[in-house]
This record gives sequence, structure tokens and C-alpha cells, in this order.
Amino acid sequence: MVRRSRYGRSSYGCLVFILLIGATLYFGFNIGNVYFRAYQFQDAMTQESRFAARNGNELIIAHLRAQADSLGLPEGAKKIQIRRKPNQIWIWSEYIELVDLPWKQTEIDFNPHVERVF
Repeated sequence: MVRRSRYGRSSYGCLVFILLIGATLYFGFNIGNVYFRAYQFQDAMTQESRFAARNGNELIIAHLRAQADSLGLPEGAKKIQIRRKPNQIWIWSEYIELVDLPWKQTEIDFNPHVERVF
């Protein structure tokens, strides 16, 4: 009896698996990029709050709007609000990012905010 080897034969199961991995990486990169930009904007707010005792509201808003613009965030991110009390500051913004998925376009709400006592 002669046994034939199956090496070298292709199967569609492997191709489907590779396509699924590729699609997951592609769409995962899109969603990951949106969250990474939100993290960078949150970090910029934290940095501005550190210097809030020396900088006025107008300067903080100008810096954060420039950061939102350089990150390519939607216009809603540029609507920055600041509230102050003696030795305390709150900075926040709200915006929506649109992410393209294979079956639909979905919205992700972001609410970056910082509260700092100085």
C-alpha cells in the first residue's frame, strides 16, 4: 500500500484565515488610531493643566486648539471649556469620531477632561 503525502496541497481554510487576520488588523488599526489620537489630546490637556497657574484661559485654549488641529481631530474637539476656582482648574471637551467598519460607519464619543489642584 502506497501512502500519498498531503504536503503542497492548498486549502481554502488557510486563505480564509489569512484574510480574516488581515481584515482584523486593517480595521483594528483604524480604531486604534482614533483612540491613540484621543489619548494624545488628553495628554495635551494634562500638560496644559500643569501650567494653568501661570497661563491664562485664552492661551490654554489656543494651545489645545492647535493640538487638536495637528492631530486632525473633528471640529467639536476645538470647543474647549475651562472652569477655574482659586488653585483649581477643570478643562474639558466633547467630540465624536467616525470610524469606518466593513458593514457600517460607527460613531465613538470622546470626553477628554482634566481636573487639577495647584
